[in-house]
Amino acid sequence: MNTLFDELEKQARNLSPEEKAALARILIEDLNDTSLLAHADQPWIDEAQRRYDAYVRDELEGASGEDAMVGSRRRPD
Repeated sequence: MNTLFDELEKQARNLSPEEKAALARILIEDLNDTSLLAHADQPWIDEAQRRYDAYVRDELEGASGEDAMVGSRRRPD
């Protein structure tokens, strides 16, 4: 990463378990910022829109809900 990150990690490792837990809570709360989540979801939203548009143009065949669920449970080869 970078020097600042490395230094912060080193300092964090020296914290007590209670301090580490408090720091983790703060960092996780920052990650739960809705604007960050919205940005992270945008590629998935774009892909869903692309697939829907292709389906509407008859360029992509749909699947039944049952078939989709069976496919989602299959392990990749």
